[in-house]
Amino acid sequence: MELTRIILGPVTTEKSELGKEQRTYTLRVAPEATKIDVKNALKKYYDVDAVSVRVMRVGPKKRLIGAGKVMVKRKPWKKMLVTLAAKSKALDLVQFKS
Repeated sequence: MELTRIILGPVTTEKSELGKEQRTYTLRVAPEATKIDVKNALKKYYDVDAVSVRVMRVGPKKRLIGAGKVMVKRKPWKKMLVTLAAKSKALDLVQFKS
């Protein structure tokens, strides 16, 4: 997979903002991305070292509309919690290097 298409953006919630104090960032990633892909993309384009990467798949939000029919309100997506090394600089997703 092409490394420029791995990281789709940050997840901005209260919980993810609290994690930044412990150098843990929550990123929305491509559904076919792996832990190794994310580590390589962070190293190459943002110049940070990831110590650990944890994966979560967020399921779709569904609603029953009767007679066994289901309406999907929100599609499934994938996010990763990335913990940076102590010697690494802070992650700034705006500073993309090509």
